[in-house]
Amino acid sequence: MPAPPCVACGACCFSSLPTYVRVTGDDHARLGDRAEALTSFVGNRCYMRMEDGHCGALAIDATGQFVCSVYALRPEVCRALERESPQCDAERAQKSERAVTTLLRQRTSPRSD
Repeated sequence: MPAPPCVACGACCFSSLPTYVRVTGDDHARLGDRAEALTSFVGNRCYMRMEDGHCGALAIDATGQFVCSVYALRPEVCRALERESPQCDAERAQKSERAVTTLLRQRTSPRSD
């Protein structure tokens, strides 16, 4: 399955709020074995775990593209955000700098391999 065209952006995956991406019971079940590592509970509500200012499922591949590591399993709130919609445009307008900063930081950080 080819990656969606929005992989160069990733803006919608960025937030400093630990309660940014709500995970429903159906979402949690769909995440299966990955749910425990990628989610956390705040009270009795579940959310995607945020790491370094972005969703823990977001990965940056060797070519610099933003890839959701659980794209086929992603929560409903992520599925509902339509590419190039007004909401998507707002995410890009507000957060595109965060994505660029993260990408630059990754490229300039010394590797530990």
